[in-house]
Amino acid sequence: MNDSIEYLNQNDPNQHLKKIQIENIQKVTVGDYNESILTIERNVFAKGRNINPENPKEFINISSLIQDTNDRIIQDIVCGAKSIYLLTSNQNAYGIGNNYYGQLGFNSKTLPKTEKPILMMKNVSKIFSGDTSDHVFLLNPNQELFTCGWNYYSKLGLSSKKLPVINKLTKIQNIPKGKIIDIQSGYTYSIMLIENENENPKRKLYSCGNYKYNGLGKYEDTYEFTEIKSSLFENDNILDFSGGNTHTLILTANSKLIGFGNNKFGQLGTGDTENKLIPIQIELPKLRFNENIFNYHILCRNEKSFIYYSPFLSSFSNLEEDLIKLFRRKEFCDISFKTENGEIIEAHKLILKYRLKDENENQIEKLQEIISTKSIKESNQIFEMIYSNKIINPKLYSEIKEIINSNEKIEETMKRIYLNGNENENEKDFIIERKEKQYKFPKLILIMRSELYRGMFLSVTNDTSNKVTDYSELSEESFQIFEYWIYSNQIKDGIQITQEIIDELKRGIDYFQLNQTYPNLFDLLINKFNNQNQNQNEKK
Repeated sequence: MNDSIEYLNQNDPNQHLKKIQIENIQKVTVGDYNESILTIERNVFAKGRNINPENPKEFINISSLIQDTNDRIIQDIVCGAKSIYLLTSNQNAYGIGNNYYGQLGFNSKTLPKTEKPILMMKNVSKIFSGDTSDHVFLLNPNQELFTCGWNYYSKLGLSSKKLPVINKLTKIQNIPKGKIIDIQSGYTYSIMLIENENENPKRKLYSCGNYKYNGLGKYEDTYEFTEIKSSLFENDNILDFSGGNTHTLILTANSKLIGFGNNKFGQLGTGDTENKLIPIQIELPKLRFNENIFNYHILCRNEKSFIYYSPFLSSFSNLEEDLIKLFRRKEFCDISFKTENGEIIEAHKLILKYRLKDENENQIEKLQEIISTKSIKESNQIFEMIYSNKIINPKLYSEIKEIINSNEKIEETMKRIYLNGNENENEKDFIIERKEKQYKFPKLILIMRSELYRGMFLSVTNDTSNKVTDYSELSEESFQIFEYWIYSNQIKDGIQITQEIIDELKRGIDYFQLNQTYPNLFDLLINKFNNQNQNQNEKK
């Protein structure tokens, strides 16, 4: 993201653009009465009447106000209507701002608001709230969901409508089986998206709250999360959904746009202003040529709706994120480091070999010396910085920058592994057999870039031969594109893209839903193809 952002001040009748002088912005969130910004350095700047009442228009660093100085590295931020929630790298959830409805998990009578972040809950993997909501959901790694805040319309899913305010984080019972992907909250409702690999379709929506004012997708109030059923998506996977103040829109894999809820201001896009209590299909705007439905997204805010094209969202996987995932997969590690307290951290020698300077054991020894003086938390941060180009902790980064290839991008590191091949006999290759020719990939890289991307054209066998069989019958040109893309997320220079190559690779992308990549392979192909045609026309 740019070093600064510009926005319109709604209270300014002249609507002058204001520039915010905050560098290295990674994420921006906005609530009814507050705004917050997360930077690459993992700091959070916020403003608003509940955050800084003396000067509500001035951004202040609220992460620096966390009492525990070892817990100020922020992983994510979420805005409620009058509160802001912070998730730290230690998986701790903090809240700041208004607590009038108990949305920070404390008694609202004794703590109506706070201007410093307070610890709400430990061992949190994700936070959910809404820009018009005075309640929050906290999810832990065991898929247990906790909530607190305003429960007047039973929108917390606690099976009770008698308690309008929940001052204490309370575990929600009877959550449907599966992985919680997202929760969207409006003024009087909450909607949850759950993925279950054993069901068809895999993704289903569940809602609770009041049906009269918003999009529950049902004809009655519900006090706990129950499934939204409709023939419109009973055999169709949900790609994306979003909830506004009192309405909801859904986008499915079969290119259906579905909506329900309040339509007083035409926010459903149906061409009228009649409310829709149950799901109806809405005419989807015509997609641009060769664009994939998987790259479209929905955003509902207050009484407005947007559908937009973007393959560059944070939920999309990239090389840095894949390397971090690989670091956390201990079954493929082959080198160990010991922290100051004796905890063991495992890593991958092949990755370290190319990420550290000079590619020799001396740098690994220096890294071992550094790790031996650090806590488990600091050590994990060091390895995440080595496995990515992200400066997660500037202080720790200053200690390792002398031994790491800090100026080399992840793509460049991966391509060096690709070009130099596998020199260590202990680092087994995967073999891809194509007709009479064999291709070797370092096992570690192929697992990361192929298995995590659901295989694409490859299927990893379970036998001990370390072979990967190619079922796609790709042409030589298409395979070269795929091979190079695995290591770089880029299209190799000098390759002529034809419509046949695009069609061939697109079939594989569609089949494996290989669209959660950054940049998207299909978009890269289309852009290069269009540029080739443009250059040819200019020459003519």
